[in-house]
Amino acid sequence: MFETLIRGATIVNAEGFERRDIGIIGGRIAALVAPGETASARTVVDAAGAYLLPGLVDAHAHLREPGLTHKEDFSSGTHAAALGGVTTVLDMPTDEPWTATAEQLADKMAMAEGRIHVDVGLQTVVSRDLLLIPRLLDLAPVSFELFTADVPDDFLFATLDAVAEALRAFAGTDTLIGISPGDQSILTGSTMRDHSGTIAAFQASRTPLAEANGIARALTAAASAETRIHVRQINSELGIETWSRLCGMADASVETTPQNLFFSASDYEMQGANLKASPPLRSPHDVDALRAALRAGLIDIVATDHAPHAPTEKAAPYAAFADIPGGMPGLQTLLQAMLKLVDDGLIDLSDLVRLCAGNPAERFGLGRRKGRIAAGYDADILILDPRQSSTIANADQVSRAGYTPFDGWTVQARLTSVFLRGREIAREGKLIGPKIGTIVTRES
Repeated sequence: MFETLIRGATIVNAEGFERRDIGIIGGRIAALVAPGETASARTVVDAAGAYLLPGLVDAHAHLREPGLTHKEDFSSGTHAAALGGVTTVLDMPTDEPWTATAEQLADKMAMAEGRIHVDVGLQTVVSRDLLLIPRLLDLAPVSFELFTADVPDDFLFATLDAVAEALRAFAGTDTLIGISPGDQSILTGSTMRDHSGTIAAFQASRTPLAEANGIARALTAAASAETRIHVRQINSELGIETWSRLCGMADASVETTPQNLFFSASDYEMQGANLKASPPLRSPHDVDALRAALRAGLIDIVATDHAPHAPTEKAAPYAAFADIPGGMPGLQTLLQAMLKLVDDGLIDLSDLVRLCAGNPAERFGLGRRKGRIAAGYDADILILDPRQSSTIANADQVSRAGYTPFDGWTVQARLTSVFLRGREIAREGKLIGPKIGTIVTRES
């Protein structure tokens, strides 16, 4: 007998659609049952006419704890994730302090215990002290993050030599290094030339050329060091072209974000500070190129870069556009933003699962338990009703940011239930039950 049986729906995995019922025991999927096959369970969930998707895995989020909890914390950020169908959040290391040592990573793991609504994997930063890496590896973070521009000196790898040296420190290890592509020389040179503080000055300091050079440097260094990398937040035509030409050189993957697939620099006029992030929004031509790359399968992962700030921080006056705190919320709206791409005909539901569940789980070392609906996997399941529509609204957002750039958008499906390891944690946009999230680590 199953503990729970979800019946009557169509399962969606990255490979396609399959009509099966799901039997759950001990938090895992015990079996996929053919329609009409006799099966008994203590709890039966009737999902007739719905789609069942694996819980989403957001590979790029900032939960802001420790040290920045006026912006977000483990509880509020994972609350937003649960309501949005993100059952695994991969948390970036740029808090206060940055997660750079084994002690800091262990402290962060302990901090989250008993306080998270969904599962969380922690990412750690590569500092200039490369001797810290072995002890960090022992704790199995889901990734190491390496930065090439626009960060404090202790974490800045501004040259090809520095990037290559850092990647060589991971040779022979089974881990993933996330690299944010940028070019510190362009940022520094542009800032020296233009002190106007305008939106144009901000864009000129973080150009497509900087992105493209960062991508090329990351791929060539990874090929030389024989390490596995993941390139963060591509969003320009030049960056896409560079990636498409060079990605075969190394074991590499690439991501973009929903906001980069919808908004262009002209949208700063309407939303201003609420859309300010790095890299900056590009031209409509770049957006079109990015959407074409997504349709063509050149993008491996779509992640949110959920990076909330307190409303007062975004609303405060600043001398320069570059000084506005960068980032926006996204965990609660990832599924709906991706459904908008489905409505637009750019992708289908199986692509959504591939980009936001299967690929991030596999790439970040969780692929034997997350990212698909199959026997033996965690029963992280979304029930999606295609017969109902849903509208994104600022008033519904539970992140401490208090807004979404997608306010007012409607999509032709509705998330009705979210299960984490076989237990329903959200229903009709509300949390139900206790916090049962756990810290997940990279599989060896």
